[in-house]
Amino acid sequence: MYARVAEFDNPRLSEPSLVDELMKSARDSSPKWQEALPNAQGHLMLIDRENGRSLGITFFETEEQIEEAQPVFERMGDEIPEETRGRRVGVSSYEVLTAEGGENAKAARLTIFEGDASRIDEVTKTSMEEILPKAREMAGLKGIFSLADRASGKVKVITLWDSADSMQASESQGEKLRQANIEAGAGKIAGVRRYEVLFAMAPSEVEAARR
Repeated sequence: MYARVAEFDNPRLSEPSLVDELMKSARDSSPKWQEALPNAQGHLMLIDRENGRSLGITFFETEEQIEEAQPVFERMGDEIPEETRGRRVGVSSYEVLTAEGGENAKAARLTIFEGDASRIDEVTKTSMEEILPKAREMAGLKGIFSLADRASGKVKVITLWDSADSMQASESQGEKLRQANIEAGAGKIAGVRRYEVLFAMAPSEVEAARR
């Protein structure tokens, strides 16, 4: 599986009315989105009100499907004014290494690792066997997604939570697990960001809906 990650800057996210508008737009357009992107396997919309930034993450089975969907994303962008959706500052594609859960998530923590691209599979194996089981034990955890850029060695780990309070309560344990990843060879931490989940349709939900 692969993920298309679109990043936006939007200083108006501090306005409650705008967030309400974005949430309504996301929910109302969901059926249209699923019809226009039949190969999409799921979608996350994350917002950071305080820092005025957001992420739109859409999952596909192949990189080719991401490329084929690009005109649809451009058309969708044209339908929502930039003053509402924000200014798009980047679009990247990642290989999905881990995709678990995500249903009913309300908060998200994104950790960015920068390391040796040649060690991604080795580190992922160690993480799956030794670190992920400990992460699953944290109260309030709703899902984990790990995205890798094999060209640069950058890996983005997204943990999803049932509330901002649960995410906050997990900070100490989360730091320990980040250090464990570094010791396993994940490289350095390039950033840790926290988001509100505005909209989430996990891959498992999409699969169930299509049965």
